Amino acid sequence: MSAPVTLVGPHLQRFFAEHLAVHKHASPRTVASYRDTFRLLLQFMQDTTGIAPTALPVAKIDADAILAFLNHVERNRRCSVRSRNARLAALRGFFRFVSLHDPSCLGMATRIMAIPNKRFEKKLVGFLSRAEVKALVAALDCSTWSGRRDHALLLTLYNTGARISEIIGLRRRQLYLDAGHANIQLLGKGRKERVIPLWDETARVLRGWLREIDDAPDAIIFPSARSQLLSRDGADYILRRAVVKATASCSSLANKSVSPHVIRHYLPRLTMSSSRMMSHDSKDL
Repeated sequence: MSAPVTLVGPHLQRFFAEHLAVHKHASPRTVASYRDTFRLLLQFMQDTTGIAPTALPVAKIDADAILAFLNHVERNRRCSVRSRNARLAALRGFFRFVSLHDPSCLGMATRIMAIPNKRFEKKLVGFLSRAEVKALVAALDCSTWSGRRDHALLLTLYNTGARISEIIGLRRRQLYLDAGHANIQLLGKGRKERVIPLWDETARVLRGWLREIDDAPDAIIFPSARSQLLSRDGADYILRRAVVKATASCSSLANKSVSPHVIRHYLPRLTMSSSRMMSHDSKDL
């Protein structure tokens, strides 16, 4: 009597609904990336085997099939090596999950887990000088509501070195603005929490800004004009607009590609300890 066929569908459903959402507390961005990986994989498997996703056995997605899929996304879809490796990471996570719930798949999962990342040259991350970041912060028009929001947002990004996703998702309950003890609680990758002290100038600007928004603990600190979360594109637009204005007083910005990630790598943050950096910058803003 032959062994029952293990279909990929039920495992995928549990992987997304239970493992990523409940056990891993994966971010929406991670879930979306994993979803896209499996959408592409299931389409690839249907095209190459003729088997519909609803009838696809786990055994069909072996190491050879995974390698063929990775070559497909890199060559035919013209994805970067970084994207290829991200797809592989999603597949490894899934098959690690499958091997724990179905020991019969352990051998196949082990071979898939052994597929190496493809090496590539990493581009150096650009950086901004203190003068350039100061010019960006000073370029915003604080006579308008949106200008005051953007000023507070960029100053907070500059002070904390946080990811833009952490800044646009900030809530009032994450800020502590008592004089001499002002800090901000951030929730980063892997649900890791960290507390970052705020400079006196940052705390002063944020105190003023909080008077202009909802006072509920879960209120968004930097809302859009419609009182919703700013999108990453919206934050990029704010920064691009500040760069255009700041270039008039700081011409070196014209030759740089400025993004929220680049602000995390501004020059003093690379060369100074955090305590020295705080005292060096906060009195000079």
